[in-house]
Amino acid sequence: MFNLMHRLAGGRLLAAIAALALSIGGLFAFRNLPVDAFPDPSPSLVQVFTETEGLSPEEVERYVTYPIETAMSGLPKVEQIRSTSNFGLSVVNIYFKDGTDVYFARQVVGERLGEATDAIPQGFGTPKMGPISTGLGIIMYYRLIDETGTRSLVELREIADWMIKYPLQSVEGVTEVLSLGGFEKQYQIHLDPNQLTSYRLNVSDVITALEAANKTAGAQFIEVGAEQYTVRGVGLARTLDDLRETPVKSVDGRTVRVSDLGDVAIGGGVRQGMATANGEGEAVAGLVLKLYGSNTSEVIKAAKSRFDQINESLPEGVRAVPYYDQGTLVEKAAATVTTALWQGALLVAVVVFLFLGGWRPSLVVVLSIPFSVGFAFISMNVLGIGANLMTLGGIAIAIGMMVDGAIVIAENVERGFREREGAEDDRSTVARASAEVIAPLIAAVAVVIIVFLPLFSLQGTEGKTFRPLAASAALAMTGSLIYASLIAPAMALGLMRPPKRNEGGGDNRLTRLVRPLAEFFVQRRLVAIGLALTLLLAGGFSATRLGSEFTPALEEGDVLLRVTMAPSISLSEARETSTRVESRLLASFPEISSVVSRIGRGEVGAHADPVNSIEAFVALKPRNEWREGLGPDELRAAISDNLATFPGIRVNVGQPIAMSIDELVTGTKAQLAVKIFGPDTEVLLDSSQQLQSVLQSVPGAADVQADQITGAPQLIVSLNRSALGRYGLSIEEALDALRSGVGGAEAGAVFEGVRQFPVVVRYTEQDRNTPEAIGRIILESASGARVPLESVSNIQELVGPRQITRENGERFITVQLNVRGRDIGSYVADAQAVVASQLNLPPGYRIEWGGQFELQQEANRRFAVVIPVTLGIVFLILLMTFGRMKSAILILLNIPLALTGGAMALWISGLPVSVPATVGFIALFGIALGNGMVLVSFMDDFARAGRDRDELAIEAAGLRARPVLMTAMTTALGLAPLLFATGVGAEVQRPLATVVMGGLVSSTALTLLVLPALHRWFAPKPDAHHSMLEAAHMHPTSN
Repeated sequence: MFNLMHRLAGGRLLAAIAALALSIGGLFAFRNLPVDAFPDPSPSLVQVFTETEGLSPEEVERYVTYPIETAMSGLPKVEQIRSTSNFGLSVVNIYFKDGTDVYFARQVVGERLGEATDAIPQGFGTPKMGPISTGLGIIMYYRLIDETGTRSLVELREIADWMIKYPLQSVEGVTEVLSLGGFEKQYQIHLDPNQLTSYRLNVSDVITALEAANKTAGAQFIEVGAEQYTVRGVGLARTLDDLRETPVKSVDGRTVRVSDLGDVAIGGGVRQGMATANGEGEAVAGLVLKLYGSNTSEVIKAAKSRFDQINESLPEGVRAVPYYDQGTLVEKAAATVTTALWQGALLVAVVVFLFLGGWRPSLVVVLSIPFSVGFAFISMNVLGIGANLMTLGGIAIAIGMMVDGAIVIAENVERGFREREGAEDDRSTVARASAEVIAPLIAAVAVVIIVFLPLFSLQGTEGKTFRPLAASAALAMTGSLIYASLIAPAMALGLMRPPKRNEGGGDNRLTRLVRPLAEFFVQRRLVAIGLALTLLLAGGFSATRLGSEFTPALEEGDVLLRVTMAPSISLSEARETSTRVESRLLASFPEISSVVSRIGRGEVGAHADPVNSIEAFVALKPRNEWREGLGPDELRAAISDNLATFPGIRVNVGQPIAMSIDELVTGTKAQLAVKIFGPDTEVLLDSSQQLQSVLQSVPGAADVQADQITGAPQLIVSLNRSALGRYGLSIEEALDALRSGVGGAEAGAVFEGVRQFPVVVRYTEQDRNTPEAIGRIILESASGARVPLESVSNIQELVGPRQITRENGERFITVQLNVRGRDIGSYVADAQAVVASQLNLPPGYRIEWGGQFELQQEANRRFAVVIPVTLGIVFLILLMTFGRMKSAILILLNIPLALTGGAMALWISGLPVSVPATVGFIALFGIALGNGMVLVSFMDDFARAGRDRDELAIEAAGLRARPVLMTAMTTALGLAPLLFATGVGAEVQRPLATVVMGGLVSSTALTLLVLPALHRWFAPKPDAHHSMLEAAHMHPTSN
């Protein structure tokens, strides 16, 4: 080992070039990393949307959803299938096993779509896959502002669909642009039933005439002289007058035209949703979905640039203005951790300088930071790992540990210079000092790296969130290991100088402080054991007082309101309600800058909500403009309390990305979801009402609401087969007349350049908007008999389901809620006890607890495997490194006291146990063992040399006091900026930093005071077999 270190120490120029190259290379690599707010935790999911013409939820379930579910069941790697059947829309979510490639998933779903299409009755829709995106896919919302105030909602929607949508979709990384609000432009023919009757015509005659009069044809070509002429027959309708002049029938030599039968005008299509803004009424908006796997920050940048180009081409007075984009969140999240990075690095440098007392050894140590960070960024670039809150957080967590190896080298080289005797040259001194500690150093840093590796086995949401953190931390520590073992010896020889006289400096001060304490505990081992047991009991007590949650909510800086209204509400009334809610929010909360709401659903592909659902995006002003003492949590609670008194609505207050992820992962846009499964809708409804009351009675429940699966009024036209038969009419003829007269039927299209708009034929509004008017629809048989619809049918009103939700083929209803003022784990424990005693479900019905609680339970099950595996790996490394069971066990004693400190820190800071906190505990395994390994290796080697066991323990504690305290303080101060950060994402990193810092305090005390006291019972015998870590420790027996 000495010879190797001697060679490495001689390569000063090469070491300097390597350090500089990796530092600069890391800077360039960081600039090229894809930047995101945080890792996308969305499941591997394919959505299948099917639009059906006006079918009720029961019919959608029976004729569309069930055939699709049946076709998709049995696909490879499918975990579950969840569906929603709404009025006129079926949405089937097919969830694949974690890690399944989304393009493979779409391929296998696409292969089965043909089978599903064949099983759906003709005319009931064609299933199509949703956009290739994820839960974080909606990267931007925008709305149109008409400064002239003269354009109708139809005109604004046309601008959105044709002048904004397609240019935006051509941006690289954008997979879909969907419009919200306004009316899709149609050429509408509103027929007067009385006129149709007087001319003995029906709707189908008008449709046939319009289609026949709106055609174009090619007639090949002719040769005229030496030229070839293409022959075209053009008969396309281009204007409203062309449609009005379309002949339908000739009566007594007079042509009956469409204009004789009704009005022809441009109007808006039937819709199931709209958008409103700032209490000012309807608006036209849109959303941009990014392609799966694309770079969020780059796509947003390109989309914003395209918006500037689009606005230049829009009609005068019309502007498209983004009102939300993830770019702001990305920048804030990146700023939080990059700030923590440089602050941590600065604090670490200050600590190193104070301890080592000179710029030369300090520089040797501090250079490991840019080297390790550069190595991590270059490796992330090669491995395709992006920069986000978690990956940058992993490097920030490692910032204090990166210097540990270099500290051990620099401190021992400095001690070697002070204590060398004879005419030993500098290079030999550096080589000898490095060789003394290089093996335990490598093992200690390797343990820190290895404890992060089991985190790669995490699956699901917690795996996708924290695997990148483990990867970046492990890469940064690998860089620090390379620096400490290969670069630091050469840098030490090049930079450090022997002292002019033998002076102890800081070493003596620390030794004088630690030696008496170590001597006290070594001579009174029962006191040492008592101290350890006291800490363990305190930690155990703290652990029993801790709450639990899945992961702290990331503070996004914006608010999303999910408002549910009466299931029977009309779209027009929903618009009025939405406008009043917006006005109330803007008047009550000066922190709000704008409110844009989506009612129901827009273009199919992103949302599938019914018309009684509002999703309001609330943009907030900068925090410095908020009222004094008001934080984000308090603001959301105040909004919830304010709207709780608003009549006719229920409100769920959350954040845009969090609610989107919750909906995709757990099927609900709230923190907690309790599902009741069973076959009968009425029983599900009654049970959900009881469950809602029970959950509201448990302290901590907020925004409690059950799915509104019923309450939607329906007008049922039941046809009488025998009556139809008497008149020679068929079911199809009657239904066609009903569908075209009330719902409307397409009769071709009008082209305006490349733009295409449908021609829709239906009755005038007053002739189709009441049950009586529908009953007067005239049916005409082949024999010429003309019969009103009410003569051959029974028309009745009834209340049907608003929507039907299914999971793996079973119907279910969800009661969702948020938890405020306490942790989710303790709330669920109390709620489960109350539900078990107060809710009695009939046979065939069951309850499942989902949402973040379900994710937390899954994470706990995985950690129950990961943590023992981690400990097992660490124990094997210690066993291989020391070659002795006793030494390995002595070092492992660090872990309980480290965990004790972490638990106490969580309790004191009022934080619950969460996934980040658990990751912190796992990281502690490696951090706590590092110093113990170097100290125990010193004590073991002294014992083998035949030294007195008490004396060697006291001396080893004094010798290692400075590096142990230095590494502990650098690690702690490296984490301090994360602990006290207040920016976006700080909430997620804070539990992790708290655990590690608390564990460092207790484990450092154990390392310096308790381990030396216990070593006597674990020490090897004189002349025992050598460990892999043993090296000649050449120094005086006392300081």
